[in-house]
Amino acid sequence: MDGPPLANDDVVDVINDLLETSRDGEYGFRVCAEEIDDAQLKRVFAARAVECADAAAQLVRVVESYGGQPAAGGTASGAMHRGWVHVKGAVGANSKLSILEECERGEDTAVARYRKALKQMLPAGVREIVATQARGAQRNHDQIRDLRNAERAAR
Repeated sequence: MDGPPLANDDVVDVINDLLETSRDGEYGFRVCAEEIDDAQLKRVFAARAVECADAAAQLVRVVESYGGQPAAGGTASGAMHRGWVHVKGAVGANSKLSILEECERGEDTAVARYRKALKQMLPAGVREIVATQARGAQRNHDQIRDLRNAERAAR
């Protein structure tokens, strides 16, 4: 990547997008933990929710350090995703497989948003934070994918 680093306002915009994504992940994992009966998956989802909350807190500090106002919540698509998990639970359609599939869909989005952010000319310190969090999002995705694949194979 060549060119000057992004202006502060642009850095704030990129990081606020990731902040919304992290909050979507936190809320989404919490919803999945609430809807699942499997104790092991409940622990996995709860742990991932905490990691996403920690990532969001770190991003808030970055936004504030660049003079910005942190985004207030998650994205509309994240809210729809969580709503879908709740609806499936309300009608008894939630199975381990369906929850893992929904969870993986959310992680697909997170990974894509981090990749998009890493294509920007972020200042070095911010890029390092984003890259570290991107690896965490990929790790979450891969773990959920593997759990989903194991559940499919068990059927």
